[in-house]
Amino acid sequence: MPIAAKDVIQRGVVTTQDTTSIRWPVGEWVRYLNDGQREIMLHRPDAFNKSAVIDCVAGTKQALPADGAKLIDVQRNSTVTSKRAVRICSREILDAQMPNWHNIAGAAEIVHFMYDPREPKAFWVYPPATIAAKLEINYSATPTDIAEPAAGSEYTAVVGNISVADIYANALLDYMLYRGYLKDADYAGNAARAQAHYAAFATALGIELKATLSAAPVSVGNPNFRQGSSAATVPVGQ
Repeated sequence: MPIAAKDVIQRGVVTTQDTTSIRWPVGEWVRYLNDGQREIMLHRPDAFNKSAVIDCVAGTKQALPADGAKLIDVQRNSTVTSKRAVRICSREILDAQMPNWHNIAGAAEIVHFMYDPREPKAFWVYPPATIAAKLEINYSATPTDIAEPAAGSEYTAVVGNISVADIYANALLDYMLYRGYLKDADYAGNAARAQAHYAAFATALGIELKATLSAAPVSVGNPNFRQGSSAATVPVGQ
C-alpha cells in the first residue's frame, strides 16, 4: 500500500518534537526525504522494482525505459506469437564462440540476454532484435522527487506518495532523522542521535552486505555460472 510522504514527515516532526516546524522547516524535511530515496536507490535498487514491456530497437544493444536506473531481470518475450523465456548468458563466451554475432540476421524472438553491471542502463540480446521484438523486464526505476510546499507550510501541505516500497518507510525515516540531527550536531547528544539513526538506516538496508550487487541479473544454481562473473554461461541456442 502506498505511503503518503506527509505521513513519513509527520513522524519526523513528532520525533524531533518540532511540531511547529520552526527548527526544521517542512521544505527541509522534503529535501531529506528525496535525498533518502536516492540513498536507498544507491544501496538497494531492488526497492524500486518495476515491471514493463519494452519495444526493442533493431540490433543487439537495448536500453532501459527513461526512468530506468538498473536492470534487474529479463523474463520473457512478449509478442502475440511468442512468450518464450529469455535466459541470461555470458557475453564473454558468446564473443569467443561467435565473434560476429552482432552482425547475424535479426529476429523477433529473443533467446538470451547479457548484462554488464558497469553499464546498468543497457543490456544485450541474442539473436539481434528486430523492431518487432518485445520483452518483459524488471528494472529499478529512479524515484520521483516530492515537491516542496510553499515556505512556512505545515507537513499536511506535502503532496504525493513515497516512491520506495512501503517496507522501507522506516529506513527512510531513519535517514531523514539522521540528516535532521546532523544539522544540529553541535548540540549535546544530537551527533550521537544522528549516528544512531544512520546506523539503523544502514542495518535495515544491509549496506554492510553490499546489497546493491544482489539486484544484478544472475543465474542462481546454474552449474555454468562462473565465480566472479555477473552472468551464467549458457550454450548458444538453448
